[in-house]
Amino acid sequence: MDESRYIRYNEQAWNREVDRKSIWTDGLTEEELQKALSGTVEIRLTTYKPMPSAWLGDLAGKRVLAVGSGGGQQAILFALAGSEVTLLDLSGKQLEQDRTMANRLGLELTLIKGDMRDLSQFDVEDFDIVFNPASTVFIDDVRSFYRECARVLKPKGVFLTSITNPVLYLFDERLALKNKLKVKYTLPYSDIRSLSRKRIEKMIKTGDTFEFSHTLADLLGGLGDAGFIIEGVYSDRCGFELLDSFIADAYLAVRATKRLPHDS
Repeated sequence: MDESRYIRYNEQAWNREVDRKSIWTDGLTEEELQKALSGTVEIRLTTYKPMPSAWLGDLAGKRVLAVGSGGGQQAILFALAGSEVTLLDLSGKQLEQDRTMANRLGLELTLIKGDMRDLSQFDVEDFDIVFNPASTVFIDDVRSFYRECARVLKPKGVFLTSITNPVLYLFDERLALKNKLKVKYTLPYSDIRSLSRKRIEKMIKTGDTFEFSHTLADLLGGLGDAGFIIEGVYSDRCGFELLDSFIADAYLAVRATKRLPHDS
């Protein structure tokens, strides 16, 4: 398969996820919404744990770029907290979830359908916060993405991202669904390079996303090389009981700040 085509397939897959009402596509729960309306904003970078409030600070008036964050959830919460939010997502249906919720609540969001690998439409040092929940697995070059996030952030701006533990990609997914863990793949993993042509064709037919595990050197070292200082990390489970029983940190949430030009 031509590697450049995976983005188009991922767009189609996420549109299908909206139809399936998966966890990242079905908008805020009524409980989450009422909490936010009462002044308690809890935003998740990972599956279950909300970020510490200290990671966010006062969000009023902050310019936030939410990348790969459609679905009527996190961008809405930033807007409810008083932030000026621009949301970039590959899936038109994901963006519709945010448009529907924003209209319901009388919020203003800038919604842009686009590829997170290309942030060239945004100016240098334009945002206070870049928010990116667990979507780097859907692109092939995470280091380039980090550099673009650093470019659009103001000095000392905050980058909030979450990392999928590459170890999760070692296992045969079909056996894992049958409660059996078997190491099958080498790392770094890529659906495009690690799977057979027949399996890839089936993924396209069933509307599965194409994913990439990346190395820890790229996922963590790449942040430093892009000009970030990691200031906080916490872990979360993935929600799949068998994997969670062996791997406590399926996801890592990371808070990093952009270094000032004179910082070493």
